[in-house]
Amino acid sequence: MSDVDADLDGRVLLLAPTARDAELARGIFERASLAANHCRSVGEICSELARGAGAVLMPEEAIVDHERIQLQRWLEQQPSWSDLPILVLARPGADSAGVAQAMDQLGNVTVLERPLRVAALVSAVRTALRARARQYETRRNLHQLEASERELRDFFENAAVGLQWVGPDGIITRVNRTELDMLGYEREEFVGRHISEFHADPATIADILNRLQRGETLIEYEARMVCKDGSTKEVLIDSSVHWDEGRFVHSRCFTRDITDRKRAEKALREADRRKDEFLAMLAHELRNPLAPIRNSLHILNLTTRNDATLVRVGEMMERQVNHMVRLVDDLMEVSRITRGKIELKREPVEVAAFIRSAVETSRPLIEAAEHQLEIEIPPETLTIDGDSVRLTQVVANLLNNAARYTPEGGRIWLKVRREGGSIAVSVRDTGTGIPADMLPQVFELFTQLNRSARTQGGLGIGLTLVRSLVEMHGGSVEARSDGVGKGAEFVVRLPLAEGTQVEQKPRVVEQHALLAPRRVLVVDDNRDAADSLAMLLRLLGAEVQIVYSGAEALAVLDDFHPNVLLLDIGMPGMDGHEVARRVRQLPEYRNVLLIAMTGWGQDEDRRRSSEAGFDYHLIKPADVGALETLLVSMEHSAPLRPARLN
Repeated sequence: MSDVDADLDGRVLLLAPTARDAELARGIFERASLAANHCRSVGEICSELARGAGAVLMPEEAIVDHERIQLQRWLEQQPSWSDLPILVLARPGADSAGVAQAMDQLGNVTVLERPLRVAALVSAVRTALRARARQYETRRNLHQLEASERELRDFFENAAVGLQWVGPDGIITRVNRTELDMLGYEREEFVGRHISEFHADPATIADILNRLQRGETLIEYEARMVCKDGSTKEVLIDSSVHWDEGRFVHSRCFTRDITDRKRAEKALREADRRKDEFLAMLAHELRNPLAPIRNSLHILNLTTRNDATLVRVGEMMERQVNHMVRLVDDLMEVSRITRGKIELKREPVEVAAFIRSAVETSRPLIEAAEHQLEIEIPPETLTIDGDSVRLTQVVANLLNNAARYTPEGGRIWLKVRREGGSIAVSVRDTGTGIPADMLPQVFELFTQLNRSARTQGGLGIGLTLVRSLVEMHGGSVEARSDGVGKGAEFVVRLPLAEGTQVEQKPRVVEQHALLAPRRVLVVDDNRDAADSLAMLLRLLGAEVQIVYSGAEALAVLDDFHPNVLLLDIGMPGMDGHEVARRVRQLPEYRNVLLIAMTGWGQDEDRRRSSEAGFDYHLIKPADVGALETLLVSMEHSAPLRPARLN
């Protein structure tokens, strides 16, 4: 409101019998600092009232019927906040009929009997103006409230999320356009109906209403709502109750459509599942041809020990096959870890033990590049509660990484130091270094520093495995480098396990004796894999028969009477699982050793093998040393199912 409007709202509209009376009244009001405006008729007063006034002062003589009616009509049109004060100067003596009618028909009338003292007149006018000022304050508050309500209505109606009010009986009392558009209803089809009619799951809406009745606030509550066309929407509901002195007035529900997000999440899960299936299939298809290659290399090693050239060629080929096997294993390993499928086999582990094991694992790669490796381990016994195999894998991956990215003849430092209740394992090299902008990314899956890194081998997943395995042990890993060409350092920190003793395991002496005579049935639809494995087993002293299908395996059982069945799983027709189940159903073969030889190596594959009756699950290409150890152990003990070898 402007200053001019404020002045008008605080003035007195004066109707005097004569001009002299008007001039006298104006002088009185000026001396009292009251604004007054002289009007010549009731009609002029009504015109001025439209502009604003604080009170009206008029003599009794001016209240004649036709003018009173004109003023009465204006007063009847006042807004709800307005009750205009009217001061009537009455003649002395008994009340006239005009005054009585004015008091009855004009509302807020104050009668002042003439003659009256100036102070009494000023006091009465000021009282009227104060009352009028409170009315104008009410007007301002109402305008603010109306503006706020308009803003609220606009927010409610045009909010980006669905909004609805639901009474304590579950009846919808208010809804916005977004909610209606989301579900496809018109307002009259939605308001006044029970909210349960629009929910796909009765138990869900019952739970929502019960929790709101108990005074709970719902945050991102997942539900499914029914659209007019019969389809459903996945929604998130945020809701709370508006209470009035303990009375449930209505709930205020915010509804967000997450149908597209849910579809995207489902698509991501499906893509992840397909990725895992692809990796498993890729690993299987890569392992199948690797099996006969590895078998053939072992045959060459057994039959060409006197030819130095063939020995060198065989060693070179074996290194490349082993590298290929590690790549396949890494692919499967990172998939299992990222899906949380790896469980640590925790036990007290000496730090020096897994460090030595990691060095032995990485030594061929380090020596091939003629690197100088310096190792520094504290003399005190340090123990970690962890998985020794996985800890060895962590350090070996870091050593392999250093060996690959360090030019020939470089230096690698492996240092272990104690830091309070933790240990720090540092692997530092004089290699190609890491650009500063790549340091935060080196542990991400499939990250390689540059295209030339591909010549070093690897898929860019080794450091991802390191970080995942370290974090599973409650530790951390960081990468450091001063830049390209200045080497790199990786520091792993792991919590120490105080007060634990490492179990001293008996020393096992390796044996390389030929297999005692035993009958081994090799079953594989891959003829190269079956034939090469059979040749190797025969060189080791076993009696071997080969078949290339599950049906053939069952057919030769009674004629061959095998002690051991080496079964491929993924054969056409009758697969290895079915063969194993049928063999276990035969009383005379309940104790035969069943070994799965397969390219399928995930946890689910192992579980299915165990359920089918296999004693062991070996992943192609199987390590011949492990297989030989397994077969030799048959002389000393029966298999304890469901033991597994990897």
